[in-house]
Amino acid sequence: MAKVYNWQIGRDMEYPYEGVRPKKQFGMVMDLNKCIACQTCTVACKTTWTPGRGQEYMFWNNVETKPYGYYPLGWDVKILDELGVQEVGGKTYQGKTLFEAAREGEPVLGFLPNDLDYAHPNVGEDDSAGLMGQGAYLTGPHTQWMYYLPRICNHCTYPACLGSCPRQSIYKRPEDGIVLLDQARCRGYRECVKGCPYKKTFFNPMTRVSEKCIGCYPAVESGRQTQCTITCIGKIRLQGYIGTPTTAREDNPLDYIVHGAKIAKPLYPQFGLEPNVYYVPPVHVPPAFLVQMFGHGVPEAIAAYRKAADDKKLLGALLLFGSTPQIIHRYKVEGDRAIGYDEGGRELVRVPLREPIQVRAAYDGKYEAYRTNIT
Repeated sequence: MAKVYNWQIGRDMEYPYEGVRPKKQFGMVMDLNKCIACQTCTVACKTTWTPGRGQEYMFWNNVETKPYGYYPLGWDVKILDELGVQEVGGKTYQGKTLFEAAREGEPVLGFLPNDLDYAHPNVGEDDSAGLMGQGAYLTGPHTQWMYYLPRICNHCTYPACLGSCPRQSIYKRPEDGIVLLDQARCRGYRECVKGCPYKKTFFNPMTRVSEKCIGCYPAVESGRQTQCTITCIGKIRLQGYIGTPTTAREDNPLDYIVHGAKIAKPLYPQFGLEPNVYYVPPVHVPPAFLVQMFGHGVPEAIAAYRKAADDKKLLGALLLFGSTPQIIHRYKVEGDRAIGYDEGGRELVRVPLREPIQVRAAYDGKYEAYRTNIT
C-alpha cells in the first residue's frame, strides 16, 4: 500500500496506488435544504444514460430519504457496521479508513449487495425519525425529521472502485478527474461493486460487465454542466471544478463554498476516498446524525449557511445554482449582482442578490378590476 494525503481526514492514509491528482477535478455541490425529492434528476439521468437492457435497475443518480432510505438497501449502514466504531478526533480523523481496515489479502473493506437489495429504490421514502409528543411545538433541530439525499458517483480522488479492480479497468482521467470504466478490459468480477462504499458501480447482467456514472463527460468537455444539474428544478446543484485547500481560488464558486465559507461537506469522509461531491447540510436535522454522515465542522457549516445573507460573496455563489447550463469557472459579486464567467472569461450569467418586489394596488382603476380575490 502507498501513502497518500487525504485533506478531508487531515492525514496520510494507505491506498493501493500512488496519489496523483488531476489537472482539474470534477466537483459538485448540492444544497440539501432545497431538495424536494421530485426525482427530476433521477429521470433525466435514467433516460439519458441507462435506458438499455440490463440497465433497468441502474440509477446512476438517485434521491433517497434519510435516515431510513437506501439504494441499494442498507448501503451505508452495512459498510458503517463493517467498519465499526472509530475515533473521529476532529479535523484529523483518528480512526481507520476502508483501505486501512481491509481484510487480509483485500485492498478495501467492502461488501457485495444481494440482487434483492436493488429491488426497492424508494424504500423509506418520506419516513421520519423521532416522535412528536403531546404538547410538542416547533423547535430546531426538529424533534421529528427527515431529509432528501441526492447521490451520484463522487468521482473520488482515491476511488475504492479503482483500487479494488484486479483488471485495472477503472481509471481517473488526468484532465478532469472523472472516474471511468473501460468495459473492454472489464471481466465482470464485480470487485468494483464490492469495493465502492457508496455502491455507485453496477453490474450489467446482459453484457456481463460493470457500468457507472460517467460524470456526463461529453457535456463537461464542451463546458456544459451534467444532466442532473441542469434539469434540477429546485436549483440545488452547482457542478464545476473543485480544488484542494491549498489550491482553492476565491473566485471559483465551488472553492469558495467548500474551502472559503466551509458550508459544504463530503459524504462519509471517514471512508477515506476523498469524494468530490459536497453537501450543504440540512439545518433542521440533529447535528449528531449529520456529523456521522458529513464529518467534522457541520455545526459551523449550518451556522454560516444561516448567515449567508450577511456574506455577499457566499450569497452570490449560492444564487448561481441553476442559473446557467454552462460550467461557471469564475465569479464575482458586483453591487447587488453575482456574475458568472466561463473558462475564457466570457460572462455567462448575472443574477440579482435579491429578487425585486413589485407591490400593486388591489384595485386596477384603468381596467376597473380587482387583482385579488374579494369573494
